[in-house]
Amino acid sequence: MRLAIDAMGGDNAPEEIVKGSLAALKANPQMHITLVGDEAKIKPLVGSEPRLSILHTPEKIEATDQPVKAVRTKKNASMVLAIQEVKEGRADAVISAGNTGALMAAGLFGVGRIKGIDRPALAPTLPTIKKGKGFLLLDAGSNMDAKPEHLLQYAIMGSIYANKVLEIETPKVGLLNIGEEPGKGNELSKQAYELLREAPIHFTGNIESRDLMNGDVDVVVCDGFAGNLVLKSIEGNALAFYSIIKTELLGSFYSKIATALLYPKFKSIKKMMDYSSYGGACLFGLAAPVIKAHGSSNAKAIFTTIQQACRIVEKNVVGTIYETVLKTKDKWDVTN
Repeated sequence: MRLAIDAMGGDNAPEEIVKGSLAALKANPQMHITLVGDEAKIKPLVGSEPRLSILHTPEKIEATDQPVKAVRTKKNASMVLAIQEVKEGRADAVISAGNTGALMAAGLFGVGRIKGIDRPALAPTLPTIKKGKGFLLLDAGSNMDAKPEHLLQYAIMGSIYANKVLEIETPKVGLLNIGEEPGKGNELSKQAYELLREAPIHFTGNIESRDLMNGDVDVVVCDGFAGNLVLKSIEGNALAFYSIIKTELLGSFYSKIATALLYPKFKSIKKMMDYSSYGGACLFGLAAPVIKAHGSSNAKAIFTTIQQACRIVEKNVVGTIYETVLKTKDKWDVTN
């Protein structure tokens, strides 16, 4: 297993990137990691690990950079060179906690799309109230405008990932909508519903946003505009919830005593909502595994994302998506 990791992307680079990488190497003796970035900053953190190499570049893409322009002008940026490692066969997968739009652009320019997939999708796994479950959301912001056949492609890709990596035998796929009844929503939703109903997946129908975290479905598909609103809303609500709880429970002497007694339960709830436990957001539809780690990823989050990347490679998720689309493209019209 060979991974290329953008060591300069994210809020906590390169320190947390290196820590997470070293932990992953310790857990998997068959792995080799190439960290791409400023060697002067990375090398003092690495030590003498023989299965970790550094591809030096002082250039990086900033979070504030315009994605496509940055990828085209910063050809030696750490993210771009990490993608190049996969393109040229020196790595099996790429991980970056950097600029999401730039990573998608670098992936499209570098490794390209899977034949038969019109538009790649950003797919994070979000928490549910069913412990340790989570649901996969496609698309979380890669494409603001989508066609019905794009949602069909998202559903097929998400279902394959849920089956192969999350080990769900028959993943349940839901279409995000304003009501559960067939016929609800705009034209995109109505047309996508008909395609999904006939697709080679276990489609369970429409699902409303208020029910997403119940854990009743494993994969949720929508256009990138709605998906990004869902993603940011869940993240924002979680932060607001923690803030309210902290303020209320630490407001008096007696509430502090109660908090101390209930601390293990609160810790368990926080763990369920912790993004670092779910790995990164996959860029499904690219011709090689490319994973976007959370911008504020700590070492634990990087470790989890590396484990996720290994499962994607080992289970041949990209190859299975290609084979499935190739077999069904005429019947399901996924290449319009």
